[in-house]
Amino acid sequence: MASQWHSLISQKVFLAKSLLNQRSRADSIPEQEACWQGAVELALRSRQLLMVMIARFYQDKQSEPGDLDTLKKLLGDRVPEVTELEALAVSANNWWAYLSQLERYQTRPAAPKKTVSDDNIIAVAADNGPERSSEALNQALADMKKFTDVLEERHSEW
Repeated sequence: MASQWHSLISQKVFLAKSLLNQRSRADSIPEQEACWQGAVELALRSRQLLMVMIARFYQDKQSEPGDLDTLKKLLGDRVPEVTELEALAVSANNWWAYLSQLERYQTRPAAPKKTVSDDNIIAVAADNGPERSSEALNQALADMKKFTDVLEERHSEW
């Protein structure tokens, strides 16, 4: 049963990568943005489905956890996959953290820009959000796919 979830995650990752390839060939900025946002949404859905797949590994046929906290409450914190995901969540440079940044960026309106004048000009770093390159998202998708494949292989041995 879990391998069906693995196939679904693989499909979503493939479609996200396809949209990123389309982005580079899009004729207009709105088309490029549509491909980008579609790819991000598919990546986020893949991450959510990964948690469902993990729940299925542990024989929970009903629950569909949407976040790591829910998965932890459902399975406990002694499950290796929960521990691995928690480690990814607290470190900065990995696919889980990157997708979390994209999720925050994509689900909130843009911050209003301040006007600049001679009286209020101060050099500060502006928060531009997460990196929005196709390469960065492609790498996150590849890393998530590898993580998913390892989990599927680990549990299919049983």
